[in-house]
Amino acid sequence: MSVVDELADKLAQDVIKAMDALGDENLPDQVAAVLGASSPSSEEIFRAAVRIRLAERRARSFLTDHVQRALEAKKKGEAIPTAIAPGVDNEHL
Repeated sequence: MSVVDELADKLAQDVIKAMDALGDENLPDQVAAVLGASSPSSEEIFRAAVRIRLAERRARSFLTDHVQRALEAKKKGEAIPTAIAPGVDNEHL
């Protein structure tokens, strides 16, 4: 990982923490605008880091919820529910 990647990722982590603490979902965009004024390439790396970290958090939350439901179903002797991500049409599966 390059210095730019490391700095952008650390900034993304800090911004996400601040976003959560403040309840301000626009904070990453505001910070990206400030960063982009000086370094457009750093802005893109930062935006990617934020997207990746937020996507990972959503996926991890989904996995935790699904496993909990599956374990509860298994304990009751029921079939384990199919994992269907929110907003995804899995009817074709």
